[in-house]
Amino acid sequence: MPDLINLEMDAGVATIALQRPPMNALNRQMQIQIREAARTVASRADVRAVVVHGGPKVFAAGADVKEMASWSYADAAAETADLSDCFTAVAQIPQPTIAAVTGYALGGGLELAMCCDLRVCGDNARLGQPEIMLGIIPGAGGTQRLPRLVGPARAKEMIFTGRYVDAEEAHRIGLVDQVVLPDDVLGSAQELAQRLAAGPPLALRAAKGAIDSGLETDLATGLEIERLQFTGLFATEDQANGMASFVQDGPGKAKFEGR
Repeated sequence: MPDLINLEMDAGVATIALQRPPMNALNRQMQIQIREAARTVASRADVRAVVVHGGPKVFAAGADVKEMASWSYADAAAETADLSDCFTAVAQIPQPTIAAVTGYALGGGLELAMCCDLRVCGDNARLGQPEIMLGIIPGAGGTQRLPRLVGPARAKEMIFTGRYVDAEEAHRIGLVDQVVLPDDVLGSAQELAQRLAAGPPLALRAAKGAIDSGLETDLATGLEIERLQFTGLFATEDQANGMASFVQDGPGKAKFEGR
């Protein structure tokens, strides 16, 4: 099986790079390798933040339509379960994750980017869920994650029409968090990842877990999830060191070891 994913580690930041030119179409092999990379970084204590990058020209232009065109109903049922499992593995990475998006992030490409916690994109980016133009709907999280980011009305308009949004609109509606020049996308994402990697890893995991779990339940349950995550951190060395450093030296001076 050729390597369609490259995984690099540097100073606590893992970069998962998609490499299936020219458009990073997400075929079955690529999905398997994305899932394996996601599970690898999730299991490593030395990884404190993760960047998912498609390359300098395109993030991912969607699923491999040529591969999908001949599917039967039975094929679709099996294959979409595997695709969902792949993207769920990315969404469940406990460390902070950042999608570095240049060019197109369409269909499955946008769904992959939305599995990350944050999105940095180039001002040349075009994002969308154009599956309706193929007579289908998003099948790897688009109907669920997009409304959670931009609201149901905007998500329905984008999915119903299949239109692309540019970087400026994507930033305005909350689909992406930062817009930079295309040549600066990877560097900006990795700089943000390095800043997060310097933070307290156990607290960052707790914050991510509380937010993600709380979004799936009612407010009262979410508040209890938050309370439990908050109190649990008082059993960590990072909490003791962080508060002692704050008292002695002021904010922003603590060094966190992840214990």
